[in-house]
Amino acid sequence: MSGYAVSQPFHLAFPVDDLQAARAFYGGLLGCPEGRSSPDWIDFDLYGHQIVAHLSPDQAGHRATNAVDGDNVPVRHFGVVLGMQDWTALADKLRAAAVKFIIEPHVRFKGEVGEQATMFFLDPSGNAIEFKAFADPSRLFAK
Repeated sequence: MSGYAVSQPFHLAFPVDDLQAARAFYGGLLGCPEGRSSPDWIDFDLYGHQIVAHLSPDQAGHRATNAVDGDNVPVRHFGVVLGMQDWTALADKLRAAAVKFIIEPHVRFKGEVGEQATMFFLDPSGNAIEFKAFADPSRLFAK
């Protein structure tokens, strides 16, 4: 997953309730190279961004949703905007691995400026993850 051109990578720390399950999910299923770790946290390279799974069982999981184009989108979520080909390949990989989607891969805002492919699923700790893609990447922040 490394090798994506990132002008300024972001850093995100998030809670998990099981570090070994996080390692299998992020490192194994999603293919994120592992960086530093301790008994309480693990660094992962998510498409050139540093995400850190911190052991904090009472904080893990999503709890609230908002309506977005007919879907109940988890309020607390994170993810990456991919190119359309990479998004499609990831959706196919996740389907083949029988990942349960909370929002199935589809295109939302069809015909609008913000048209995008999106999918949501949960990690083993219940944290919501979204991957999205735009047919025209210049539309990412278009109004």
